[in-house]
Amino acid sequence: MDMSSRLLVLQQLAESCGTSTVQQGVQQVWRLLLLCLLCRLCFRLGGVSTVKHAVSAVTGAYALFLFFELHMLWVLALSALCYLVLLLGRRSSSRGLFLSAVVLVYLLVGELHLIDKVTWHKIRGSQMVVAMKAISLAFDLDRRTVGRLPSPAEFLGYVLFVGTVVFGPWISFSTYRSAVEGERLSWLWLRSCSLRLLRSQLCLLVSTCVAPYLFPLLIPVYGNAVTQRWLHAYENAVSFHFSNYFVGHLSEGSSMLAGAGATEEKGHVRWDLSVVRPLAVELPRSMVLVVTSWNVPMSQWLKTYAFKNAMKLGTFPAILVTYTASALLHGLSFHLGAVLLSLGFITYVEHVLRKKLASIFSACILSRPCSSDCSHQHKKEYWVSLLNLVFSLLAIFQLTYLGSMFDPGVDEQEVEEGYAALHTIHRWSELNWAGHWVVLACWVFYRLIQ
Repeated sequence: MDMSSRLLVLQQLAESCGTSTVQQGVQQVWRLLLLCLLCRLCFRLGGVSTVKHAVSAVTGAYALFLFFELHMLWVLALSALCYLVLLLGRRSSSRGLFLSAVVLVYLLVGELHLIDKVTWHKIRGSQMVVAMKAISLAFDLDRRTVGRLPSPAEFLGYVLFVGTVVFGPWISFSTYRSAVEGERLSWLWLRSCSLRLLRSQLCLLVSTCVAPYLFPLLIPVYGNAVTQRWLHAYENAVSFHFSNYFVGHLSEGSSMLAGAGATEEKGHVRWDLSVVRPLAVELPRSMVLVVTSWNVPMSQWLKTYAFKNAMKLGTFPAILVTYTASALLHGLSFHLGAVLLSLGFITYVEHVLRKKLASIFSACILSRPCSSDCSHQHKKEYWVSLLNLVFSLLAIFQLTYLGSMFDPGVDEQEVEEGYAALHTIHRWSELNWAGHWVVLACWVFYRLIQ
């Protein structure tokens, strides 16, 4: 395709896809953002805290109704069930584990028997946010981080907080309390919210109108059949990545607009809530950092309430428990479960291999960047940078492989219900299961140098 033809296609793409995508994006979220702003103003007016919690719960429930209509009752039912369990077990010291089991049963029974897959798939995100908040609160009560069981209004205000109940993210109970206290309105707050919302729309544009046409329309790269399969896999992965960034930045904006996400340091208030870190994913140092940057609050939740509680089983079992917990929270979806469990093996093998190589060569090639005062002899030599680059390219390869299955294809019903197992197997078999073979080879190499 010559340059003039490419420019004509790009112009048509911008006029058709770009305009409609922005319009649909704004139409879907403007009422939610208005509710977030209303909640924020109510928090700033002062008054009885119970009234503030009630406003948070009511606006959150109405936001759920706007997006899910009467199916929002399933989210409300889960919220009520969680509080009932906490109330009945208020004298127990194992509320976290017990509530986790109850929530898991509720989610599995709901998905398998009580509701159709399409509807459950739509409300899954809100169910997950409510479950994570309730479970974290239960563990915090067990650890005495939270001194007492919140009142019903305070609990519902927390789990149904309008800034997070639809798109997330998970926030701690202390973060919600700070939001209720209400930092003053400022230009910094408004600018931070606006910037996050603008980023979300840009990511939506890239996901919908840029990534699917990356090769060869935007970047003239061609090749044989094998190369074309990998280029198409990369397009799918990038489109999926930016759809996640869209939701992540949108959740940052909605949360801060409702008053959450402020931190204070030396008397200065900063609105610096971070849900996603796109650069750390698209230009990764390691898969370990990709996982933590994909959804920062969820990574913190899994580390605090899953990984640390399972560490008594050992490091590798704790990693498997963590990724299994993440998969179960996301629902009975074969493709998500396959990706998350594969990530568990990939990150573990990468971590132990780089740790061993760093010890052998005394070099800064760990999965995470070393501190300036680390004990390694070799820090910035060219071969150290080269090794880190090799692992970065390997991470991009694994991201392309894992993201290859996230292709809307032609069957909208399959997308709404979640991709079938055959879809996942077909996508990975097209790429000759290369990602799994690579991680197996890395593990064998690690065992040989032990």
